Amino acid sequence: MTHQTALPAEPSRAEAVARHIHGLLIAGEFTPGEKLSEHQAAARFGISRNTLREVFRLLSSQGLVTHIPNRGVFVAAPDAADVVDIYRARAVIQHGAVRAATRGHPALGRMRALSDQAHDARGRDDWRAVGTLNMEFHRAMVGLCDSPRLDAAFALILAELRLVFGQLDDTAHLHDAYIELNQSLLAALEAGDGPNAARRLDEYLRHSERAVLSALERARNRMPR
Repeated sequence: MTHQTALPAEPSRAEAVARHIHGLLIAGEFTPGEKLSEHQAAARFGISRNTLREVFRLLSSQGLVTHIPNRGVFVAAPDAADVVDIYRARAVIQHGAVRAATRGHPALGRMRALSDQAHDARGRDDWRAVGTLNMEFHRAMVGLCDSPRLDAAFALILAELRLVFGQLDDTAHLHDAYIELNQSLLAALEAGDGPNAARRLDEYLRHSERAVLSALERARNRMPR
């Protein structure tokens, strides 16, 4: 008797659009607190209102949008507690990537290209691009795990982090110092030096979390009460 193996279901249209929006969030295309017009969003993504509502439901379950009754759907604005949890999750996933790393893995080549692009963007004072490239560098690092599930989970984490950055006035200081830290982390991974890579990653995450929390507190203190 022949047994057939059930294949994974193809992603629905709503799931595909939700993933596309994750990418737009990472690129900084949405502003925290921004109201999302159903009419404009449906037209932009070429979907029906019913499909869009399913997209919003998925994004809401992931903490990326908030539905306020009688007011509409708004892009989320993560707070300090969210930042702490984001970095906790990053540490677990990215240390797993360090342990899984092998010399010559294709992800290392992508990380090298993104690091070089970040240097070029800094030379143009394009800090939004530097921030996006920094996120993509760490997203590529998770590719060392060869796990689509971890890739998807990390994309969600980065989308939330971009919404944190979107609440800050000046992010240059949040990205500039980490270009070199990324380089040293990459060099350790390319050399197959796991312990040194783990130390570099710890340094990056520790400094980045503190800087983001401080900047978010300053931004919240400047908000009208």
